[in-house]
Amino acid sequence: MSQILFFGKSDTGLKRTNNEDAFLIRAEAGLMAVADGMGGAAAGEIASQIFIDTVSEISSKVSPQIESEMIHLVQNTFQSANERILKHVQEQPHHQGMGCTAEFIVFGHQIYALGHVGDSRTYLFRNGQLRQLTRDHSVVQDQIDQGLIKPEEARRHPLRNVILRSVGIQEELALDLIRGKIQPGDLFLLCSDGLTDMIDDASVREILGSSLSLTQKGEELIGSALSAGGYDNVTVAMCEVIQP
Repeated sequence: MSQILFFGKSDTGLKRTNNEDAFLIRAEAGLMAVADGMGGAAAGEIASQIFIDTVSEISSKVSPQIESEMIHLVQNTFQSANERILKHVQEQPHHQGMGCTAEFIVFGHQIYALGHVGDSRTYLFRNGQLRQLTRDHSVVQDQIDQGLIKPEEARRHPLRNVILRSVGIQEELALDLIRGKIQPGDLFLLCSDGLTDMIDDASVREILGSSLSLTQKGEELIGSALSAGGYDNVTVAMCEVIQP
Protein backbone atom coordinates (compact mmCIF):
# COMPACT_ATOMS: atom_id res chain seq x y z
CA MET A 1 0.00 0.00 0.00
CA SER A 2 1.07 3.58 -0.60
CA GLN A 3 2.47 5.84 2.13
CA ILE A 4 -0.31 8.29 2.95
CA LEU A 5 -0.91 10.89 5.68
CA PHE A 6 -4.47 11.33 6.98
CA PHE A 7 -6.51 13.96 8.84
CA GLY A 8 -10.17 14.12 9.78
CA LYS A 9 -12.45 16.37 11.82
CA SER A 10 -16.14 17.08 12.25
CA ASP A 11 -17.72 20.23 13.68
CA THR A 12 -21.37 20.69 14.66
CA GLY A 13 -21.37 24.19 13.18
CA LEU A 14 -22.85 27.37 14.56
CA LYS A 15 -26.58 26.81 14.00
CA ARG A 16 -27.22 23.10 14.65
CA THR A 17 -27.58 21.54 18.08
CA ASN A 18 -26.54 18.04 17.00
CA ASN A 19 -24.08 16.61 14.51
CA GLU A 20 -25.56 14.30 11.86
CA ASP A 21 -22.19 13.90 10.12
CA ALA A 22 -19.83 11.03 10.85
CA PHE A 23 -16.43 10.05 9.51
CA LEU A 24 -13.86 7.30 9.75
CA ILE A 25 -10.14 7.16 8.99
CA ARG A 26 -8.23 3.87 9.09
CA ALA A 27 -4.70 4.91 8.16
CA GLU A 28 -3.31 1.40 8.58
CA ALA A 29 -5.84 0.10 6.05
CA GLY A 30 -5.55 3.09 3.68
CA LEU A 31 -9.17 4.18 3.72
CA MET A 32 -11.49 6.94 4.86
CA ALA A 33 -15.21 7.69 4.75
CA VAL A 34 -17.65 10.55 5.36
CA ALA A 35 -21.42 10.28 5.86
CA ASP A 36 -24.01 13.05 6.26
CA GLY A 37 -27.30 11.98 7.84
CA MET A 38 -30.76 13.13 6.86
CA GLY A 39 -34.15 12.55 8.39
CA GLY A 40 -34.22 14.67 11.51
CA ALA A 41 -35.41 13.60 14.99
CA ALA A 42 -31.92 12.18 15.65
CA ALA A 43 -32.49 9.61 12.90
CA GLY A 44 -30.04 11.31 10.55
CA GLU A 45 -27.14 10.79 12.90
CA ILE A 46 -28.17 7.16 13.36
CA ALA A 47 -28.08 6.60 9.59
CA SER A 48 -24.66 8.18 9.16
CA GLN A 49 -23.28 6.20 12.10
CA ILE A 50 -24.67 2.96 10.67
CA PHE A 51 -22.78 3.68 7.45
CA ILE A 52 -19.53 4.44 9.26
CA ASP A 53 -19.92 1.38 11.52
CA THR A 54 -20.44 -0.74 8.40
CA VAL A 55 -17.27 0.63 6.83
CA SER A 56 -15.34 -0.13 10.01
CA GLU A 57 -16.72 -3.65 10.39
CA ILE A 58 -16.36 -4.83 6.80
CA SER A 59 -12.97 -3.21 6.17
CA SER A 60 -11.54 -4.79 9.32
CA LYS A 61 -12.14 -8.27 7.86
CA VAL A 62 -10.39 -7.78 4.51
CA SER A 63 -7.14 -6.32 3.17
CA PRO A 64 -7.73 -5.62 -0.51
CA GLN A 65 -4.55 -5.74 -2.57
CA ILE A 66 -5.80 -5.40 -6.14
CA GLU A 67 -8.34 -3.15 -7.84
CA SER A 68 -11.09 -5.75 -8.12
CA GLU A 69 -10.89 -6.47 -4.38
CA MET A 70 -10.98 -2.75 -3.56
CA ILE A 71 -14.06 -2.26 -5.75
CA HIS A 72 -15.78 -5.24 -4.14
CA LEU A 73 -15.09 -3.80 -0.68
CA VAL A 74 -16.64 -0.46 -1.63
CA GLN A 75 -19.69 -2.02 -3.29
CA ASN A 76 -20.26 -4.50 -0.46
CA THR A 77 -19.99 -1.76 2.16
CA PHE A 78 -22.57 0.49 0.51
CA GLN A 79 -24.98 -2.39 -0.09
CA SER A 80 -24.66 -3.66 3.48
CA ALA A 81 -25.13 -0.18 4.96
CA ASN A 82 -28.17 0.35 2.75
CA GLU A 83 -29.73 -2.89 3.99
CA ARG A 84 -28.92 -2.12 7.65
CA ILE A 85 -30.52 1.34 7.53
CA LEU A 86 -33.64 -0.08 5.85
CA LYS A 87 -33.82 -2.78 8.52
CA HIS A 88 -33.48 -0.17 11.27
CA VAL A 89 -36.39 1.82 9.80
CA GLN A 90 -38.47 -1.36 9.59
CA GLU A 91 -37.85 -1.96 13.28
CA GLN A 92 -38.20 1.74 14.21
CA PRO A 93 -41.00 3.10 11.95
CA HIS A 94 -40.82 6.56 13.57
CA HIS A 95 -37.43 6.94 11.84
CA GLN A 96 -39.07 6.56 8.43
CA GLY A 97 -37.28 8.71 5.82
CA MET A 98 -33.86 8.62 7.42
CA GLY A 99 -30.79 7.99 5.28
CA CYS A 100 -27.40 9.46 4.55
CA THR A 101 -25.12 10.66 1.81
CA ALA A 102 -21.76 8.92 1.80
CA GLU A 103 -18.20 8.94 0.45
CA PHE A 104 -15.88 5.95 0.91
CA ILE A 105 -12.38 5.79 -0.61
CA VAL A 106 -9.87 2.93 -0.47
CA PHE A 107 -6.22 3.23 -1.48
CA GLY A 108 -4.06 0.44 -2.85
CA HIS A 109 -0.76 0.27 -4.67
CA GLN A 110 -0.79 3.39 -6.90
CA ILE A 111 -4.61 3.29 -7.24
CA TYR A 112 -7.80 4.33 -5.47
CA ALA A 113 -11.43 3.19 -5.55
CA LEU A 114 -14.17 5.58 -4.48
CA GLY A 115 -17.88 5.07 -3.81
CA HIS A 116 -20.27 8.05 -3.82
CA VAL A 117 -23.96 8.59 -3.11
CA GLY A 118 -25.64 11.95 -2.52
CA ASP A 119 -24.26 15.49 -2.31
CA SER A 120 -21.26 15.00 -0.07
CA ARG A 121 -18.18 15.35 -2.27
CA THR A 122 -14.70 14.06 -2.98
CA TYR A 123 -12.05 16.34 -4.47
CA LEU A 124 -8.58 15.65 -5.80
CA PHE A 125 -5.96 18.42 -5.62
CA ARG A 126 -3.06 17.61 -7.97
CA ASN A 127 -0.33 19.83 -9.40
CA GLY A 128 -2.13 22.98 -8.28
CA GLN A 129 -5.44 21.97 -9.86
CA LEU A 130 -8.61 21.11 -7.94
CA ARG A 131 -10.96 18.54 -9.47
CA GLN A 132 -14.29 17.39 -8.10
CA LEU A 133 -14.27 13.62 -8.60
CA THR A 134 -17.93 13.18 -7.71
CA ARG A 135 -21.16 14.54 -9.17
CA ASP A 136 -23.86 15.71 -6.75
CA HIS A 137 -27.02 13.60 -6.83
CA SER A 138 -29.25 16.62 -6.33
CA VAL A 139 -32.01 18.63 -8.00
CA VAL A 140 -29.79 21.69 -8.44
CA GLN A 141 -27.02 19.63 -10.09
CA ASP A 142 -29.58 18.31 -12.58
CA GLN A 143 -30.65 21.89 -13.26
CA ILE A 144 -27.02 22.90 -13.79
CA ASP A 145 -26.53 20.00 -16.20
CA GLN A 146 -29.61 21.11 -18.14
CA GLY A 147 -28.35 24.70 -18.27
CA LEU A 148 -31.29 26.01 -16.23
CA ILE A 149 -29.09 27.59 -13.57
CA LYS A 150 -25.43 28.53 -13.27
CA PRO A 151 -23.10 26.72 -10.84
CA GLU A 152 -22.64 29.85 -8.73
CA GLU A 153 -26.44 30.02 -8.23
CA ALA A 154 -26.60 26.49 -6.82
CA ARG A 155 -25.24 27.35 -3.36
CA ARG A 156 -28.11 29.81 -2.77
CA HIS A 157 -30.86 27.88 -4.56
CA PRO A 158 -33.98 27.10 -2.45
CA LEU A 159 -33.86 23.46 -3.60
CA ARG A 160 -30.15 22.99 -2.92
CA ASN A 161 -30.81 20.44 -0.16
CA VAL A 162 -33.11 18.20 -2.19
CA ILE A 163 -31.18 14.96 -2.70
CA LEU A 164 -32.00 12.46 -5.45
CA ARG A 165 -29.95 9.56 -4.08
CA SER A 166 -29.05 8.50 -0.56
CA VAL A 167 -28.11 5.39 1.38
CA GLY A 168 -30.99 3.68 3.22
CA ILE A 169 -33.99 5.00 1.29
CA GLN A 170 -34.61 2.36 -1.39
CA GLU A 171 -33.77 -1.33 -1.66
CA GLU A 172 -31.96 -0.74 -4.96
CA LEU A 173 -29.00 1.57 -4.35
CA ALA A 174 -27.47 3.33 -7.35
CA LEU A 175 -23.78 3.75 -6.50
CA ASP A 176 -21.28 5.88 -8.38
CA LEU A 177 -17.96 4.06 -8.50
CA ILE A 178 -14.86 6.06 -9.41
CA ARG A 179 -11.33 4.74 -9.73
CA GLY A 180 -7.98 6.15 -10.73
CA LYS A 181 -4.24 6.29 -10.16
CA ILE A 182 -2.47 8.23 -7.42
CA GLN A 183 0.70 10.30 -7.60
CA PRO A 184 3.09 11.74 -4.99
CA GLY A 185 1.71 15.03 -3.70
CA ASP A 186 -1.94 14.19 -4.38
CA LEU A 187 -4.40 15.57 -1.82
CA PHE A 188 -7.82 13.91 -1.49
CA LEU A 189 -10.64 15.69 0.33
CA LEU A 190 -13.91 14.03 1.37
CA CYS A 191 -16.44 16.48 2.82
CA SER A 192 -20.06 16.99 3.75
CA ASP A 193 -22.09 19.75 2.11
CA GLY A 194 -21.68 21.80 5.28
CA LEU A 195 -18.30 22.73 3.81
CA THR A 196 -19.18 23.24 0.14
CA ASP A 197 -22.41 25.16 0.86
CA MET A 198 -20.33 27.69 2.79
CA ILE A 199 -17.14 28.10 0.74
CA ASP A 200 -16.58 27.85 -3.00
CA ASP A 201 -14.10 25.72 -4.93
CA ALA A 202 -11.73 28.66 -5.36
CA SER A 203 -11.40 28.95 -1.58
CA VAL A 204 -10.87 25.19 -1.24
CA ARG A 205 -8.19 25.33 -3.94
CA GLU A 206 -6.40 28.21 -2.23
CA ILE A 207 -6.29 26.40 1.13
CA LEU A 208 -5.18 23.06 -0.31
CA GLY A 209 -2.50 24.80 -2.36
CA SER A 210 -1.07 26.68 0.61
CA SER A 211 2.12 25.81 2.48
CA LEU A 212 0.18 24.72 5.58
CA SER A 213 0.49 21.21 6.96
CA LEU A 214 -2.28 18.69 6.20
CA THR A 215 -3.76 19.19 9.68
CA GLN A 216 -3.63 22.97 9.34
CA LYS A 217 -5.34 22.77 5.94
CA GLY A 218 -8.16 20.73 7.43
CA GLU A 219 -8.58 23.14 10.32
CA GLU A 220 -8.54 26.08 7.90
CA LEU A 221 -11.26 24.52 5.72
CA ILE A 222 -13.56 24.03 8.70
CA GLY A 223 -12.71 27.47 10.10
CA SER A 224 -13.58 29.09 6.78
CA ALA A 225 -16.95 27.34 6.67
CA LEU A 226 -17.72 28.52 10.20
CA SER A 227 -16.62 32.07 9.38
CA ALA A 228 -18.99 32.02 6.40
CA GLY A 229 -21.94 31.19 8.66
CA GLY A 230 -21.53 27.56 9.72
CA TYR A 231 -25.20 26.82 9.01
CA ASP A 232 -24.68 23.05 8.85
CA ASN A 233 -22.42 20.39 10.33
CA VAL A 234 -18.98 20.55 8.69
CA THR A 235 -16.88 17.44 8.18
CA VAL A 236 -13.63 16.86 6.30
CA ALA A 237 -11.52 13.74 5.85
CA MET A 238 -8.28 14.34 4.00
CA CYS A 239 -5.14 12.58 2.95
CA GLU A 240 -1.86 13.36 1.24
CA VAL A 241 0.04 10.81 -0.83
CA ILE A 242 3.69 10.81 0.19
CA GLN A 243 4.93 7.83 -1.81
CA PRO A 244 2.73 5.64 -4.04
